[in-house]
Amino acid sequence: MDADSHVLETPRLWLRPTRLEDFEAWAQFAADPVATRYLGGPQPRSVAWRSFLAMAGAWQLQGFAMFSVIDKASGRWLGRVGPWYPDGWPGTEVGWGIVSDGWGRGYATEAATAAIDWAFAVLGWRDVIHVIDVENTASLALARKLGSRRRGRGRLPAPYESATIDIWGQTRDEWRARRLNA
Repeated sequence: MDADSHVLETPRLWLRPTRLEDFEAWAQFAADPVATRYLGGPQPRSVAWRSFLAMAGAWQLQGFAMFSVIDKASGRWLGRVGPWYPDGWPGTEVGWGIVSDGWGRGYATEAATAAIDWAFAVLGWRDVIHVIDVENTASLALARKLGSRRRGRGRLPAPYESATIDIWGQTRDEWRARRLNA
């Protein structure tokens, strides 16, 4: 896979496939109990390494995964946002996770918008969901801002089957109509 062929650019961000150079920032993000509160909780470095490789492997085997989000001005890794569809998942998801000191700056909105555009245009997805912990008010607000609506409770595969999550989402046609009217 030619990772450079999958780089998205927004006004402030680059979204690109995971690179080895991202791991230190990824591991810090994964260890942050604030940033990972609704993402399964903090991970020790060895588990973060495995999740990092799973994302890189998804790029290789599926041709998509969450993008590393890079601040254009500083080159800083800000998180991961994008398409995600592991085995047993409740649908084709565009998810997000941004470093906690980057919250409130619109990075997740900017990156998720570009990733949803890409998932519909390039991957040909007809539907996008967001799997959101019912207590995660910031992600619920972002889903609404993106135009998604609550579809109801969902269930994740093991080992996350006990998580209380809602499925939010929209169709490609709904997304395109909203983007045209914006």
